Amino acid sequence: MTLTLVPSLPVLTAPVRPDPLGVLGVPGEINLDHAASAPCSRAAADAVAGLLPWYASVHRGAGALSRRCTLAYERARQTVGDFLGARPDDHVIFTRNTTDALNLLARALPAGTTVITFGGEHHANLLPWPRGSVRLPVPDSPAGAVRSLAAALGELARDARPGLPVLVAVTGASNVTGECWPVAELARVAHRHGARILVDAAQLAPHAPVDLTALDVDYLALSGHKLYAPFGAGVLAGRADWLDAAPPYLAGGGATSHVGAATHEVRWTAGPARHEAGTPNLLGAVALAAVCEALGAADRNALHAREQALLARLRTGLAALPDVVELRVFDPDAPRVGIVSFVVAGRDSAEVAAHLASRHRIGVRDGLFCAHPLTRRLLAEAAARTGRTDLPPTALRASLGLGTTTAEVDALLTALTHLP
Repeated sequence: MTLTLVPSLPVLTAPVRPDPLGVLGVPGEINLDHAASAPCSRAAADAVAGLLPWYASVHRGAGALSRRCTLAYERARQTVGDFLGARPDDHVIFTRNTTDALNLLARALPAGTTVITFGGEHHANLLPWPRGSVRLPVPDSPAGAVRSLAAALGELARDARPGLPVLVAVTGASNVTGECWPVAELARVAHRHGARILVDAAQLAPHAPVDLTALDVDYLALSGHKLYAPFGAGVLAGRADWLDAAPPYLAGGGATSHVGAATHEVRWTAGPARHEAGTPNLLGAVALAAVCEALGAADRNALHAREQALLARLRTGLAALPDVVELRVFDPDAPRVGIVSFVVAGRDSAEVAAHLASRHRIGVRDGLFCAHPLTRRLLAEAAARTGRTDLPPTALRASLGLGTTTAEVDALLTALTHLP
């Protein structure tokens, strides 16, 4: 028998795709400032690059490019809504960021609404609310927050304002300390008293699942630039009735269903478009949706465990430095995401941050973190707790996320150990 030799065929393998949750960065630069703006993820960058050749108007054209972009924009809305556990009758409105989303909701509140916040909020969840809002003191524990809210709502119920709406506005995780707030318990208390609840999820969403349905919250706001997407895309998701009843956040094209000959002859549309006047941020929405999809497909438990190990390493290392004092609201063991604020006794925080950047190529944040009332309170509390009189008037913040490594955490600790 004659054997016929067949030339070997190349083995066909699927192309190796980069990790969609890998983050972009500059070699040699250590970014420990995720809480301000997280680095862009590969998923977001690839989504933008893939759509750029089709870049065209949204909701405003019959051409193939415009139809493609309109479909991409509305699919992005659906993807983000699914990621956030939006209910069938919820609206998912694209905004610029969390601040924009909270200002939108503030403008949409029914007349006479009382807003209850805590003193531990970011400025975005303190400043937009109307006069007459109730600001509760910063609690000393998650259980204390629940008790304080219950007492405040009980007091409002006895006030001479029966039947007027109440909104509780609370952070999911502090941008100063990383401590997680008891959102589900606060929601139960709010609903028991007939109030609605909004969660500022800007810091929570990058680190843990946030779900409107599971948490039973009425509104949720977040920023794309903290969720590994580009600047300029945020979300307000939640109950439709207040949003559909309110005047448009911005007046202009896309928010109308009819404009008559006189400019006052206007019928505003319902749904998310009512508050999205003008040409929308297509690339931002698509990039944010790509990150949501990648996170939704990831093992969030594994990501959480990895981050918590890095966080424990960082906090343990800081605690070992004799002149470093961590800022906190709750017990040291309270659940938290990868954010730590601290001071170096006897050292100006801005000078320390500048030294870390110039000598060690480490980026951290310094200042009061757009949460001035809370950070000043915690600085005073840290001085009282430690008995030190040489703590600076501002703090430093190191924040972790996707892409942060053990070596980067150790580099920060080493640099702090050898401050000149």
